[in-house]
Amino acid sequence: MEVYIILTDTGTLFTKLIKKFTKQPLNHASISFTKELDTTYSFGRKRANNPFNGGFVKEDMNGKLFQRATCAIYSCSVSEIEYRQMKMVVEQFERHKHSYKYNFIGLFGVLLNKKIPRKRAFFCSEFVATILSNGGIDIKGKHPSVIKPNDLGDCEDFRLLYKGQLQPYLSQYCYHSAQEITHNTKEKRQICSLNSIFLKQTKTI
Repeated sequence: MEVYIILTDTGTLFTKLIKKFTKQPLNHASISFTKELDTTYSFGRKRANNPFNGGFVKEDMNGKLFQRATCAIYSCSVSEIEYRQMKMVVEQFERHKHSYKYNFIGLFGVLLNKKIPRKRAFFCSEFVATILSNGGIDIKGKHPSVIKPNDLGDCEDFRLLYKGQLQPYLSQYCYHSAQEITHNTKEKRQICSLNSIFLKQTKTI
């Protein structure tokens, strides 16, 4: 089974500010359980126009915030047990999402390479690293509270799938998914048609 790590640059003022300190092109991290990225989670802004109202979010990768985003998408093969464990932890976050907040203070700890873990508060790469650790994936032997987005991309457990503008990637997989649905529907119709012919033939015997 596969899990996916998405590193993005949304081009917002907040992202540009972080980029000045990290000197890295991609400074937001998310985790997804499908290659179509329709189940993508992170810690970030709850509203596209308010960078200070942050917390646990299920991200709409086709939404306004990501329309002009550049990205790097990585995948990692995990066992079914590891996959389920990670999903279970994310579901726990989702059930109690109103209890969590964005760890702005922790960002300073990352810049200083100093752990500042806070109860029920995470920044994006800290959250992703926490989910991965619950699936047995260790990121450079570091505590999640000092993990930067580029640390995830540098992890040897992950392989790069795609790099570039996000929307063409999403369009590609939406197109292929639609093709699969159409193909499966045609197959079902053909099977139903064959079954109908078979039943008519058996009635005449």
